[in-house]
Amino acid sequence: MTPTTQAAEAPFVAASPALRAEWRGYALRRTGALLLPVVAGGILLAIVARSWPLPGWAAGGAGVLLVAFVILRLRRYWQSSLVPVTQRLDRQFPELEDSTGLLLREPSAFNLLESIQQQRVSRRLQELRDTKKTLLPVNHRPALGWAGLLLLLAGAAWWLRPTAQTTVATTAPAVALNFPEEKINPAAQAAPRVIDTRINVTPPAYTRQPATTAAMASFRCPSGSKVRWTVRVNRATDAPPQLELGQRRVVFRAVAGQANTFVAEQTLTASVLYRVRFAGKPSDDYAIEVQPDQAPVLQIQNPKPYTLIEFGDKPQLAVRIALRDDYGLSRARLVATVAQGQGEAVKFTEVVTDLSGPLRGQPTQATATHLLSLPKLGLTYGDEVYFYVQAWDNARGSTRSDTYLVQWEDTALVDGTSDLSLGVNVVPAYFRSQRQIIIDTEKLIAEQSRLTATTVAERGNNLGFDQKILRMRYGKFLGEEFEQGIGETATRPPVEKKVEDNPATAEQEESKEEEVHSADDGHDHSGDKFPAATDVPGQAATAALMEPYMHLHDDSETADFLEPAVKAKLRGVLAQMWEAELRLRTSRLKEALPYEYRALRLLKQVQQQTRAYVKKSGFTPPVLPEATLRLTGEMGNAAAPRREQKIAPQPAQPAVRDALRWLGAARRGQAVKPNDALVLERAGQAISQAALQRPGAYLAALRDLRGLVADVRAGRPLRPELMPSVERALTGLLPAPPAAPVRPPGANPLAQRYFQELSR
Repeated sequence: MTPTTQAAEAPFVAASPALRAEWRGYALRRTGALLLPVVAGGILLAIVARSWPLPGWAAGGAGVLLVAFVILRLRRYWQSSLVPVTQRLDRQFPELEDSTGLLLREPSAFNLLESIQQQRVSRRLQELRDTKKTLLPVNHRPALGWAGLLLLLAGAAWWLRPTAQTTVATTAPAVALNFPEEKINPAAQAAPRVIDTRINVTPPAYTRQPATTAAMASFRCPSGSKVRWTVRVNRATDAPPQLELGQRRVVFRAVAGQANTFVAEQTLTASVLYRVRFAGKPSDDYAIEVQPDQAPVLQIQNPKPYTLIEFGDKPQLAVRIALRDDYGLSRARLVATVAQGQGEAVKFTEVVTDLSGPLRGQPTQATATHLLSLPKLGLTYGDEVYFYVQAWDNARGSTRSDTYLVQWEDTALVDGTSDLSLGVNVVPAYFRSQRQIIIDTEKLIAEQSRLTATTVAERGNNLGFDQKILRMRYGKFLGEEFEQGIGETATRPPVEKKVEDNPATAEQEESKEEEVHSADDGHDHSGDKFPAATDVPGQAATAALMEPYMHLHDDSETADFLEPAVKAKLRGVLAQMWEAELRLRTSRLKEALPYEYRALRLLKQVQQQTRAYVKKSGFTPPVLPEATLRLTGEMGNAAAPRREQKIAPQPAQPAVRDALRWLGAARRGQAVKPNDALVLERAGQAISQAALQRPGAYLAALRDLRGLVADVRAGRPLRPELMPSVERALTGLLPAPPAAPVRPPGANPLAQRYFQELSR
């Protein structure tokens, strides 16, 4: 048997005093390291249980588990067995020669060698205690770290604590509940009654609002709020108070430690009417308006619903979103769908970007921005990206925006289309109108002071060329097909040739004339020359007879079939255009304007005179034989057109009408029976539904109606001050009567004068 095993069986009192002292110090140090985080955890649990709405069973269970853990650990630390201590001393100090267990045995049981070794170990242990104050140290750093962390959590829980319900209950003002029975019967003051009412409202956690107290019996609260009614009565009865919450009946429960005090709690998600009933006496009806949580509102301020990134622009887009919520925003994201490819080879890729950075702290209003880079999304020319924004609030309600489109212009497609059209010029000839020439001339005059002389001359020359093209276009109507003949007549009188002394010069002139106007240029020149010797006899006479009926292209008189007056004005148009062209080409812009305006005015007159108005001709049916066809058709399917529309009838409100008739009869002195209370109660249901929507307008009427019902059931005379408000409320519930024509009280003098003038 080893010395350690024998020492385990020795009693605790047989141990060396030095060893027992060391064991006691080691157990104290371990106990301190255990209690540091335990105390910090107890403080955190107490703060959470007191300041936060934690259920009592949860706080109690956590406290019991903590105490049980501490007891088990302390029992292990303070057990009477010193064997673990001796084993740790032997491992930590080699000079004890693994013989510390001998200090746990009685000296009388030792042999000579064991006695010498025990004395030696005892002496060395004492030397170690004198040299070192602590032989078995305990690391307190983990305990201090856990204790500090728990204390920080406790401080945060105390700092962020909501308003405690117990504090609210003690400082909450009392709410006055009106019991009509107490006012009617003065003897009811001595009966059991409610003397104090307090209402505490704890909003849900997502609203981040503190608990409040209701200052009035009718109040508002967010959806999901926990409402606590605390009532105190003058004396106890067999039945506790009862809360009538719409169609539900909630029984108050007694508060421990507080006499004649009752409490009821309900979580509300919809607006409702309630009243408190105690000892058979109900209070007035009061309204609780529950405000539902609104969905987040987001607005994309930039970009527009459709954006085209043109060639040369930066392939990026700044997205700016404004977000708003009633209680707070939790997160937002941008979902982009990338469309790549064309035709049937289009691929779609979805990219999600988190925009929750500006929403830290859950603000009610925020602005989120994001730079949408098209190359980073994998887009190229011709691709598109569709994106929308989605936001969530604290209550996990979400809102999604419309889908926006961003398109990157496909330049390759445009270039390919333009290349295909290079082979054929499909653009028609372009002509400036006279009005456009006038506008450009006035614009050049306005800019002349800021331009150089060369630029003004060049632009004026271009305008003169446009005027020339327009003049040639209208000159075709007068047979001027060539520029050489514009403004001249083709049938000029013959010019006598002067024979010069030099025959060579005459020959040169003859050759020039032949080059300018040859006989084979496609025109008829028979009238400008004498018959040749080779002509057929009589041909010249035939040509002379046919000349008045021929259409000569170079003759302005026979080029078309315009009237002479029109032709004269058209010649004036060409003359004015010629003058304007001359001045435009010589940079005399202001002098050219009057000629341009006169040309435009004459041109419009020519257009008006050349218009032809022809009477429209159509099909004229033959005359029907009325005598044989009249009244012979089938009239079975002939009917006047009729338009039908189904309109849902408005609710007739029979219960409301019955109650109004009963009130009218009661005012006239009709006898009141207890069974008549049913008529008022049925009408009270309609008023209750209206009070949920407009409590300020119908709650007072509902209270007065309850008073009339109580009077009818008790057989008491009706109180006349309660009837007007009930009648007004019931009348307001009836549908509006159909509109009927009504003669105005005073006739309009202007209308009378108008009808007098019509009657003449």
